[in-house]
Amino acid sequence: MTVNGVDVSSYQSSSFSTQGLHFAIVKATEGTSYINPRMNDQASHAREAGLVVGFYHFLRPGSMKAQAEYFADKAVSRSGDPLFVDWEDADVSCASKDAFLAELRRLRGADHRVGLYCNRDFWLNRDTTSEAGDALWIADYVTAGKPRIKAAWKFHQYTDTPLDTNVGRFADAAALRKWAEG
Repeated sequence: MTVNGVDVSSYQSSSFSTQGLHFAIVKATEGTSYINPRMNDQASHAREAGLVVGFYHFLRPGSMKAQAEYFADKAVSRSGDPLFVDWEDADVSCASKDAFLAELRRLRGADHRVGLYCNRDFWLNRDTTSEAGDALWIADYVTAGKPRIKAAWKFHQYTDTPLDTNVGRFADAAALRKWAEG
């Protein structure tokens, strides 16, 4: 069995439907100057519905240390909320992605799972280390739970209609919560 979830950013409403969901991952930051203006409301909405809440940072070229510090400082995460880096910018190298993950783990790894979000092309053609932290969250718009990769994955984004819709590879919601809380 899998669990169901969505990821949201400032493009989505703060009152998205939580029906049938077990988790929501909210965009928190990007680079060192952007904060999702709906982050607080989106996370609160998901928490009120009893969902596991996670956060992500959209990685941009520049200092990985500064971006990890910015994300760790600005995300409204609580202990046990998974934290992800969103690696989609072609100007960010695999080494930079790995450096961000290492710095975020140093800053917040004691209280949070730290993972990687990327699309199938980045994973297969740009990644050279298979470093995904505690969880690989792969985007591949095919059948839910059947991404076209051989690597172990925890989350699979399989469509963006009507929201970025995901499944998690967990037996049930309790297993997801236990994993998230470490």
